[in-house]
Amino acid sequence: MKKLGRNWESMLKVELDKVEVNGKIILKGIRLEIKEGEIHALIGPNACGKTTLAKVIMGIGNYRIKGKILFNDIDLRKLAPEKRCKLGIALAFQNPPVIKGITLKDILERINPNFKVKLGILGNILERELNLKFSGGEKKISELIQVLALNPKFLMLDEIDSGIDVEKLKLIVKLIKNWKNKQNSILLITHYCSILKLLNPDYVHVMLNGSIVCSSKNWKKVWMVIKKYGYEKCKKCKLFSG
Repeated sequence: MKKLGRNWESMLKVELDKVEVNGKIILKGIRLEIKEGEIHALIGPNACGKTTLAKVIMGIGNYRIKGKILFNDIDLRKLAPEKRCKLGIALAFQNPPVIKGITLKDILERINPNFKVKLGILGNILERELNLKFSGGEKKISELIQVLALNPKFLMLDEIDSGIDVEKLKLIVKLIKNWKNKQNSILLITHYCSILKLLNPDYVHVMLNGSIVCSSKNWKKVWMVIKKYGYEKCKKCKLFSG
């Protein structure tokens, strides 16, 4: 993979030689740098390791790690998820759980009493039990609102755009853009072109079999090649050099 050119310090720097669970290597040769204000997209086929990488950065799961994960020059490897959260790292899960007996409004008041959000088309979602009988889009928006209430510096979004209609996708993008500024950064995990068009990431990375095989500033060119030839082309395609 071509080394990304940098002219200021990285917010997140990941150099993972390998990540194992139960003796099985699931990530290897990961090199990823994200700077303040950048949006990076991570794409690839199902079960290639995208969600695992997000969990490793967040500190979720019993993974054996060889390498380093630095966030603003702080070594994250021995920090619990809640401590990483306090540093400003947040992860919106792909499949958030149902929690009975507590509403989204209750959760937001506990996270950040001063957090305000206009939900428009979602009506009374704040007053309903968390994710109970929520549509796919409502679950994704509920999860996004909760992590935005944390006011993170670095936000990971795991397939925030899957299983939703166009109207809810536009609302999700609007919420993200209202939060985004020059100091905070995003790692967007996705399978779809629609959200890339709306957020226009600074870099796109292609993951295959637990490794980031290609990186580029030109996500449109990357997507065009994948659409035409499939992901396997990414292993040798020179278009991904930048």
